[in-house]
Amino acid sequence: MYETEFADVYDLIYRHRGKDYAAEAAFLAELVNSRRAGAESVLDVASGTGGHLRFLRELFARAEGLEISPDMLDIARRRLPGVTMHRGDMRDFDLGRTFDAVTLMFSSIGYVADKAELDQTLTCLAGHLDPGGVLIIEPWVFPDTFVPGYVAADLARDDGRTVSRVSHSVRDGDAVKMTLHYLCADASGIRHLTDTHRLALFTPEQYEDAFTQAGCRAEFVRTERFSRGLFVGVRK
Repeated sequence: MYETEFADVYDLIYRHRGKDYAAEAAFLAELVNSRRAGAESVLDVASGTGGHLRFLRELFARAEGLEISPDMLDIARRRLPGVTMHRGDMRDFDLGRTFDAVTLMFSSIGYVADKAELDQTLTCLAGHLDPGGVLIIEPWVFPDTFVPGYVAADLARDDGRTVSRVSHSVRDGDAVKMTLHYLCADASGIRHLTDTHRLALFTPEQYEDAFTQAGCRAEFVRTERFSRGLFVGVRK
């Protein structure tokens, strides 16, 4: 689907889902500060349209974002003037400086192709941490928790526009192929858009091994705030 419209629709869907970015950001800050007291800086990777950054900037003296989609980056920059936003790929970016914390939310880690890219990505993320810094990753579903044929549906309305989204997910080897259909209706008419995603399936042990290879001591935190849990690592 067209990237610009996708970024806008993505934002609308999650607003209507009631995603509590403020509470999630506060929880992330608590996890960071419990492991690195007085943390002052955070880099939110795959930051999308800036939903978490909007609140992380209030909880840290310095908050920056990194996003690969130029359209999502444009939305985030308009919403968060004064916040430094970088365009880059989570697998191989280099900002030339480090942070007290790096976060990767929305199960974005699932977009790496395989275990080698998982290792590469975590090494890149950990390389942007100060010693003792905290890396927090929201995983994609695990192989044994994926529901074959899973269907999700959303209906959102906003400012004279209605968006209906339906997704269908199937197992494809060590990954999930997710097909999404959108009906977007406004005064100009109705448009049918489609999108396809491939998200890799990794076991908890594979995530933990990737953290270890990246030089981080990691633990898996189960929490109602994030239904898939969080991996929290501290750089040695």
